[in-house]
Amino acid sequence: MKISQRARNVAPFYAMEFSKQAAALEAEGHHVVKLSLGEPDFGAPPAVREAMREAMDGRPLAYTAALGLPALREAIARFYRERHHVEVDPSRVVVTAGASAALVLATAALVDAGDEVLIGDPSYPCNRQIVESFGADVTLVPTTAETRFQLDAAAVREHWTDRTSGVMVATPSNPTGTSVPVDELDAICRFARERGAWRLVDEIYLDLSDHDEHGRPPRSALSVDPDAIVINSFSKYFGMTGWRLGWCIAPKELVPAMERLAQNYFLCASAPAQQAALECFTPASLAVCEERRAEFGERRALVLDGLRRIGLPVPVPPDGAFYVYFDVGGTGLTSWQFCERALREAHVALTPGRDFGTDTADTHVRLSYAASADELREGMERLGRFVTTLR
Repeated sequence: MKISQRARNVAPFYAMEFSKQAAALEAEGHHVVKLSLGEPDFGAPPAVREAMREAMDGRPLAYTAALGLPALREAIARFYRERHHVEVDPSRVVVTAGASAALVLATAALVDAGDEVLIGDPSYPCNRQIVESFGADVTLVPTTAETRFQLDAAAVREHWTDRTSGVMVATPSNPTGTSVPVDELDAICRFARERGAWRLVDEIYLDLSDHDEHGRPPRSALSVDPDAIVINSFSKYFGMTGWRLGWCIAPKELVPAMERLAQNYFLCASAPAQQAALECFTPASLAVCEERRAEFGERRALVLDGLRRIGLPVPVPPDGAFYVYFDVGGTGLTSWQFCERALREAHVALTPGRDFGTDTADTHVRLSYAASADELREGMERLGRFVTTLR
């Protein structure tokens, strides 16, 4: 059987590979502390779970419109108005089968073969894999701790060419958990917009960001660039990873193209998941999610303190998401070797930097603190003992 060149070119998602190895160890009876995947341990808010049970009571579940339930699109637009103080017309909201499907639709609508797209290094691997699968050439722009491992306007200017058609930013970022300062994001978007290029901003972790000193939530990219394409998800803030539900806010002129693509690629997102997701935006569910965000902050402090005591540097402490990107260069191991041995010898699952780019591929490791506090304490103890054996 002939396998397409596209499929042959796609690299493995190493976080999933290490999770498979962790599952094999668990099947042998070992307790593995799983800090490799960004999957909150809370699950959906209680009212959302109850709404799903009601939706699955045996009633017919027909397709929804390709762009999503009108009521859900309106609820998402209202969330942006009330939480982030930006006006979004519900007609610009595209509900998708997870944020990954939103990225597929947006990329299919924007990218032609031979286009160049700028993405920061390190960054979430699936973003660039999807862009490349539509024929674009991804330029991974090196970043440093000084820029919080994020793109800045200077780097975008430096790497811009006549072929550049768009720039993709994730804030907060996976794997680093760091955000782009709003002024810098404004400068990036303005530079690209002036050159007729699209701006796609991954805000999947936006609502897990720290609030400012006045208690105000983080600002969406839409507050500085109303025509940016913004992608978000129910997976992280709302804890609904397996529900596969996300959304995209697109400029009005892009929505018809995305609708046609959605009709052909997916038909629609899950009908019962959409119906249940309406309960995400009630005051009670949002209060639950805010309590969980605060708990993630406590877990982050636990992990940062543990890594400090172990002697594993964190060049840039995160301010959002639930990831810590730490440096293993001083251990004498590459990140891959560190993760392999940590899993085999300490039964702690982590993700090597190879997943996220080239510049930090061998020196940095991603840890997800989406696990429970008890698991994180156990993981820190095990990692501490493991690192001691390397010295």
